[in-house]
Amino acid sequence: MLKSCLAQTSRSVASSSRSSLHTSAILHAQTVGRQTKFKTSKLQVRAEKKLNADATREYAVLGLRPGQEQRWLNCDLAKAIITEDALYTDTPPEVIKSPEGSVAIPRNLNYGIAGEEKKLLFEVLPPLAAERGTTEYNEDTIRDIQVATENELQKANIFAKLVDLRNANAKGLAFENRRRCIAAFSGPDKSDDTGRPEVQAALLTMQIRNLWSHLTKFRKDVDNRRGLRRLVHQRAKILKYLKRLDRDRYEALLPRLGLEASSVEGELVV
Repeated sequence: MLKSCLAQTSRSVASSSRSSLHTSAILHAQTVGRQTKFKTSKLQVRAEKKLNADATREYAVLGLRPGQEQRWLNCDLAKAIITEDALYTDTPPEVIKSPEGSVAIPRNLNYGIAGEEKKLLFEVLPPLAAERGTTEYNEDTIRDIQVATENELQKANIFAKLVDLRNANAKGLAFENRRRCIAAFSGPDKSDDTGRPEVQAALLTMQIRNLWSHLTKFRKDVDNRRGLRRLVHQRAKILKYLKRLDRDRYEALLPRLGLEASSVEGELVV
């Protein structure tokens, strides 16, 4: 009798312990599920806030809303500067032909060589160098000049390859882009008016875009992020000054830089 009572008691205790263990496991699993869901929702909210903040920051920096990149590609500043992708495309060189030979000139030259400088270096200088020191003309002289001209044209082809912009480093490319910006946004009276507000705004916009492209790859670069903020506010000050000085010039400049008015007016959060 005592044995049967003890057996029933042990079975009831075991069943109750199993039931309680089973219930606590379910409750624990439900609690973990709710916590995981809560953490996931918080991460989603945080990610959405970050995306919204990045979109606002990008609008203040680039001056265009997401999806309006075509407006930047069609503006005057984007057409004036040259990017690395466009620099290293396989474009055929410009060929200057003459009776003595031809000179293949790259499409983009370094050290600010353009216009008159290019014409003097590759068209005028080779024949003049071939005729240097010649005072009398006879059959031998003409033959010697022809040989010297061929040599000078060969030198000109070698020199053209040396001054190719693709051989330049980042500083050389930045120098060429600054030269192009100054030439594109200067006034008609002065071709290198670096103090003109349009030129200053164009140079700052180019620097801002280059720095933004760098920060999208290196997001933890705090020093350059601080410099980007300073450049954006400096551009806004110049544009606001131009607006007070001449509103027509201000309104004509914004589409040339690929900017919207609301991106440079009011309080800028960068």
